[in-house]
Amino acid sequence: MSDTEKQGFRAVEANVEEMEKKIRRHRKRIALSIASAVTVIAILIAAAGIYFELKEYQDYAVSSEVERGESASAKYESFAGRILRYNNDGVFYTDMSDNLIWNQAYEMQNPSADICENYAALADLQGNQIYIMNTAGVQGSIKTGKPIEAVCIANQGTIAVLTQSDGTSYLELYNKTGDSLASGEIHVANSGYPLDISLSNDANKLAVSILDISKGKANTTITFYNFGAVGQNEIDNMVGSYVYEDTIIPEIKFVSNDRMIAFGDHQVILYEGKQSPKETSVLDLKQQVKSVFYEESYFGLVYSREDSGNSHKMEIYDMKGKLQMEQTFKMDYQDIEFLRNHEICIRNEHECEIYTLRGVKRFTYKFDQALHKIFSGSLGRRYTFILDGVIEKVKLK
Repeated sequence: MSDTEKQGFRAVEANVEEMEKKIRRHRKRIALSIASAVTVIAILIAAAGIYFELKEYQDYAVSSEVERGESASAKYESFAGRILRYNNDGVFYTDMSDNLIWNQAYEMQNPSADICENYAALADLQGNQIYIMNTAGVQGSIKTGKPIEAVCIANQGTIAVLTQSDGTSYLELYNKTGDSLASGEIHVANSGYPLDISLSNDANKLAVSILDISKGKANTTITFYNFGAVGQNEIDNMVGSYVYEDTIIPEIKFVSNDRMIAFGDHQVILYEGKQSPKETSVLDLKQQVKSVFYEESYFGLVYSREDSGNSHKMEIYDMKGKLQMEQTFKMDYQDIEFLRNHEICIRNEHECEIYTLRGVKRFTYKFDQALHKIFSGSLGRRYTFILDGVIEKVKLK
């Protein structure tokens, strides 16, 4: 008798194939259970996302606040993720907790800021002083001999300046330290009156909007200049020109290196091109526009609707000219703008409304203190409110 039999054990032939089937069925049940759990979790997350996306918030919780005491006339801009604050006496660059990074004192009657990525220009419109700044501080300054009409800056500090005196407009380019790079003249009697200028982000292209009324009607010419290799082969670096009859175009803006938008009294024109921008879309306006606002990816128009309880109609378009959203609102607003997260912020001294690109009203509130600016945070419901006497970091609730 074998040792196994002596111990009361008996050898049994195992069915390996049956065992493998059972293992596979067990694994399949586990996989189905995991897949079901993952599906349920995904559905719950999606439902929560839809809920928070569609929810209108009417209150907020303050996570931190900092007292501040600057003048009520100060203006605020988002600059490289921080705050650029300026008034008639100086400019201050702070973080979101109002900690000073740098400042520059000056005296200006009508300070105005232009920002492109990590560079900013602060100019005294109708004065003669300009400061060129980046996130490290002031890099250079310019004192013009003629009143400043407009300035625009590129992302490496190159700046275009339009000045005017005695019927002649002067267009000059400077580097970030304030050294002159190029200059030209526009004689109003011969060419017309420049309304606006815009420099591409890389400073390779410049656009000028010029109004001509010499023929008894208002015509606007938009001219493009290229300062790269392509432009060197053209007379005066001019690489394109468009004439718009019976049209006034007071505002033009490069929103990127190769894309520009022009806002006229009855048209919005979009251009694209790496070397010589071309028309890509023309939006005809059927009524007078009250406000325009824009960012790199979208632009917005606001119309007054006096026949409908003094409400307003807002339209949002992408940079191809395609309508993305339209929404009516009744707030008597002072400012409307895109926030960094593409939301639209409408505000007056004590009220604000924030809408998503889907037309959902995300936030509405009436403040006790005067409201000066709203900045969106990096997380969904986080914002920074600049109020009289205080900066509040908040979460909507």
